[in-house]
Amino acid sequence: MGRRKIEMKMVKDSSSRQVTFSKRRTGLFKKANELATLCGAEIGVIVFSPGGKPFSFGHPNVESIADRFLNQEGSKSKAGSSNSKNDETVERLSQQLDDLNKKLEAEKKRGHMLDKAILKAKGLPLKSKAPNVHELSQADLQKMKESLEQLREKVKARACEMEASSSLLLLANEPDIETDRTVAKTERETLFD
Repeated sequence: MGRRKIEMKMVKDSSSRQVTFSKRRTGLFKKANELATLCGAEIGVIVFSPGGKPFSFGHPNVESIADRFLNQEGSKSKAGSSNSKNDETVERLSQQLDDLNKKLEAEKKRGHMLDKAILKAKGLPLKSKAPNVHELSQADLQKMKESLEQLREKVKARACEMEASSSLLLLANEPDIETDRTVAKTERETLFD
């Protein structure tokens, strides 16, 4: 059967007109919702049925869109202030990101220096990269294995400490439960002594 082209003219039969209005209204609101979702647009649609009953769709809501439309001068100054607040927030977050990136780079350098110190302490050859396993002797491989096992144990212990610290910090930040704070403080003191 397929779709047929509908001539654009007023529907004469009142019941058919009401059905057509309901179907077209639903389609219009659906398209407005898609436009708002896909493009981030603020949309307000108000239609009146043939019987005079109002129907509306708005994103975020019809009232805010109507107010903004009716008071365009006032909304420009509000938008400017909210944009400046957003700019300040973006600037602050950007600065925090830069600081964290610098700390990360410093920690990477520190890690490389520690790796070199460990290799030197174990008597393994110093290279800018990790030693090639194929170039090491049996004794060097044994030393490396022992070093890696020790490192794994230290990392496990440190991970447990960090997990405990994280749990304690979460408990300490709960403002309503005073007894949890006391217990967390006691556990922290025990952990770090």
